[in-house]
Amino acid sequence: MQAAPRKKNPPLVTGISPKEGPPGTRVTIRGENLGTSTKDVISVMICGVECVMSTEWKTSSKLIARTGPGKGKGDIIVKTQSSGQGSSNVGFRGYFVQTGPLQESAVWVSETQWVPPTMERSSMSTPLVIAQVDDPLGLSDEGNQGKFPEDELLELFPEGSGDTSLENFTPTWFLLENHHGTGFDDLKAGLAYLKRKSDQRSEGPKAFVKTNLNTIMECQHVLADVHCKLMADNTDTNNSSITDDLEKLLQNANKCADSLFQDVLGRKDSADATRNALHVLHRFKFLFYLPLNIERNIKKGDYDIVINDFARAKSLFGDTDVQVFKKMLDEVERRIKDFQDVLHDKLLLLPSNLSEQKRLIRFLVELEYAGDPAWDCLNNQQQWLIDLLMDYKTKYLEDGLYTTAEEIRVPTTQRHLFVKPGKQGSLTRSPDQTPAGWRFKTPQKVLYIEELTDIMAESFPDLWKLGHAYFSGTLIETNEKDKKIDTTKHSTFKKMTGEVVSLFSNLSRAVFMPESIESLPSKQREPFGDWSKSKHEMPPSWLPHCARYIRSCVSTLSSLDLPSDAQDVLSDLSYDMRTHCMVVLLKQAVSDIESLHSHEAWNVEVDDVNGGTTQLPVLFENIVNETVQHLHELVTLHGTKEAEIFSQRTVQKEVNYLCTSLLSAFTKCLQELAYDGDKFSPKEEDDDISEAEEVVPPLDKRLIIMLSNCNHVLNTVIYRVIENLEKHKYPETNKVFTEASKSFKQLDEKLFSAYIEEKSNPVVGPLEQNLYSGKYDFKQFVKPTGVRSYLKFALMGIIQVHAEVFSISPVLLSRVLCQVVENLTSELSRLFHCVHNFSNNGGLQARLEMLAFNDAIEIYKTEASSQHIQDVLNRLPSLRSEDRGLLEELLNKFKSNMKFQLMCFHSDSLVN
Repeated sequence: MQAAPRKKNPPLVTGISPKEGPPGTRVTIRGENLGTSTKDVISVMICGVECVMSTEWKTSSKLIARTGPGKGKGDIIVKTQSSGQGSSNVGFRGYFVQTGPLQESAVWVSETQWVPPTMERSSMSTPLVIAQVDDPLGLSDEGNQGKFPEDELLELFPEGSGDTSLENFTPTWFLLENHHGTGFDDLKAGLAYLKRKSDQRSEGPKAFVKTNLNTIMECQHVLADVHCKLMADNTDTNNSSITDDLEKLLQNANKCADSLFQDVLGRKDSADATRNALHVLHRFKFLFYLPLNIERNIKKGDYDIVINDFARAKSLFGDTDVQVFKKMLDEVERRIKDFQDVLHDKLLLLPSNLSEQKRLIRFLVELEYAGDPAWDCLNNQQQWLIDLLMDYKTKYLEDGLYTTAEEIRVPTTQRHLFVKPGKQGSLTRSPDQTPAGWRFKTPQKVLYIEELTDIMAESFPDLWKLGHAYFSGTLIETNEKDKKIDTTKHSTFKKMTGEVVSLFSNLSRAVFMPESIESLPSKQREPFGDWSKSKHEMPPSWLPHCARYIRSCVSTLSSLDLPSDAQDVLSDLSYDMRTHCMVVLLKQAVSDIESLHSHEAWNVEVDDVNGGTTQLPVLFENIVNETVQHLHELVTLHGTKEAEIFSQRTVQKEVNYLCTSLLSAFTKCLQELAYDGDKFSPKEEDDDISEAEEVVPPLDKRLIIMLSNCNHVLNTVIYRVIENLEKHKYPETNKVFTEASKSFKQLDEKLFSAYIEEKSNPVVGPLEQNLYSGKYDFKQFVKPTGVRSYLKFALMGIIQVHAEVFSISPVLLSRVLCQVVENLTSELSRLFHCVHNFSNNGGLQARLEMLAFNDAIEIYKTEASSQHIQDVLNRLPSLRSEDRGLLEELLNKFKSNMKFQLMCFHSDSLVN
């Protein structure tokens, strides 16, 4: 349904040149919306006088006209058929000028109003020559300083003028304009001069006779000579009247003329009879010229004239008995039959627009074509559309991998992102401007889908609208349209359109979702083509582009109010394509996340909130969020006639599984980097990367780095990702969160255990050997002199672990050191339980070392480590009172000597 045409703005006059003048002045009118043609301008009013008869239309912004007998200042109002009556921003001032009898004028001038000026007595002159007087007052204007502004005079005297020859002459205007600087005495002298001139003019006829006396006397002498000549002629004719002689001469001339033209007058009757016969033949020249006119109008494309002439000829001569008329009518019908065949062939020639098809069908119906041209057109267009779809399938399926040399850029680092190509699925670039990144050509599938959807979006609506007009009766606007329309064909037409829609759906499914048509017999699937060959593979980044084309085409077709069967086919195609696109992009994102290990550069950035992390968590979150956002724009947003993507339970389950896999895929990447990171090397994205930055850290450092990444994802990133999923209305995000958290927690425990094992072994392993170094025996009687080296070595190992963890992820410091301390105290407890007897000095030595160790790792003790220390202390002999001072002294000595080393533990207490 076409929108109502917007009404144009009314005419507006913005300028006129000149701005004043007498009647008949040629003016140029400028403005806006001043009509579309000469016929469109119906009125041009200048100073209240209609001037349309003299108006010449140039453009919609320019008119040329001549003013009428308008007087005073007025508006210029233009009225057109297309825009109505307008307005004016400027005005025109009309005035009357005294026009002499020998002066040209564009309008009629009444000669009775012309008054000749005063004649001079001193010289002979004709009254037709106007004496021009410089100043009626006889004054000089040399004393005037400048001219009085004309605009102010117009405001003071809107209907007046300073021209003495005009009817609206205003003396005050004249004085202000010409003598505003003249003194009062001079004006009195001018008045006296004007009175003298007036007295001279009052003499009138006497002055005229006196001035032209010689001329009058000459005229009298001439008249006297003529009179004498006439009197002499009368004397020569014997006193007969001269008029009698003239009458005789005329009679003789008449008789001579009759004798000369008698033959001509005799043939007059036969000529009149012939003329009447030719007149009768001339009345029917329409029929005799009709064959020639038909050929000419067909060549010019004036088919309406041909049809009207043929109808007129049939109505006038259809029942005639005159043979010549019958012969001419037969010739006309033969030409019309050939014309019908031409129109029918042109109707079946495709592609053609809908308006042209309706026009040709109307012509054929009005020419009473034998058959149903509209139905022939529908059948032909449906078959043409099917053949065209199949031809393009054959072309792109069999012509090879690519058909054009156009190139598009497919990102390598963000393959999950959609890069929208240009027209025909490609971004064209000149050969000398092709960078290294532009290395993939447009896939065959993409070109095929673009062609397929373009054909359906452009041609199928014409087929449906033509059929709808045919069955609704709006296509054939004749009195016999009810007899022309066969309503029984309506079901056949629905079947025809359904075949085209089903073919389009199956051709599209064969390209991207061949499994969706596997339920069809093999013979029915064969025409749709097999796109599974490797040469037709398409990068996943092109799938969104194809999905957009298909959805746009389906949206266009759905707006046609198709039958329910065809509408269901299109809705299923759109829904399945959206689902397929979502699944493929999610799987691609999973693959991209699993391959993130190739982007690990082992550059740790530490902050107080997240600890130390590399770029992997950021890349992981970006991939997930960008995939979700892209799917939201491409899939989850649905049109008015599209189903909600998560409306089916099967889709919900598959999406939940893929989202869980999407989040859990990062655990695989972290695990591979932690255990097999030395097998991967980061991709060189910058030529300036130094060799030091490319060194992969050892296993223990890789473990703590990946543990920090895992901890950051588990505590921060995963919550933001789930929030983004909920924002885009993904179903059952709580299950996704539960499963993903479980995967990250399992990886966290695995990495933590592996790291604790890596860091505990160097500390706990040598403990027993160092404990008994120098063949130390707890049964000895030597008094202790301080904490032995084995405990200091153990503390230094803990300090080393502390330094490594603190440099990477301070957040994990307490968790790691607590476990290392627990392992160390467990081993100490085991070793001291293996000592069966302690001397007093041996017990004091053991107590000193356990208390020193207990004080050093106070902030990292757990319940288990505290119990291990207490078990050792309980096994030792009771402390004697005389040894208490020594024990205190040795403890203080140890703290003093190890103050610098143990300082890190005290700073941790402030942090923790």
